[in-house]
Amino acid sequence: MTETSKEQGTIRVLVVDDEEDFATALVERLQRRGFEAEAVFDGRQALARLAAARFDVAVLDLKMPGMGGLATLREMKRTGIDTAAIVLTGHGTVASGIDGMQIGAADFLQKPVELDALCTAIRAAAERAGTPNQGERA
Repeated sequence: MTETSKEQGTIRVLVVDDEEDFATALVERLQRRGFEAEAVFDGRQALARLAAARFDVAVLDLKMPGMGGLATLREMKRTGIDTAAIVLTGHGTVASGIDGMQIGAADFLQKPVELDALCTAIRAAAERAGTPNQGERA
């Protein structure tokens, strides 16, 4: 377990990526790092899961069929889902990064992302959002 998860409880992460093998592998790697993580494979599934359960951070793929990461983030904000979001992209541009940050993304990272960098971004996003594990939310 990480120092954060030992001292403050486990950070809950929802991985949202249409590449199921990537999402499943990322969930397993995050779990080995002490996060509580699960995956869904499109934006609509993400919104349903975020409405049903509390997550500290959502890791959103930018490009997905149907509802991409930025559209999912917009809908999260519109519906009052206050989960912090990190956008991952293999197709990123400066413009899409700026759009994501303006919508409210906590971070915008390029695929393939180094696991250490992603873990650092997840912890920082959860801390800025005031995770329930830090006592700010029940």
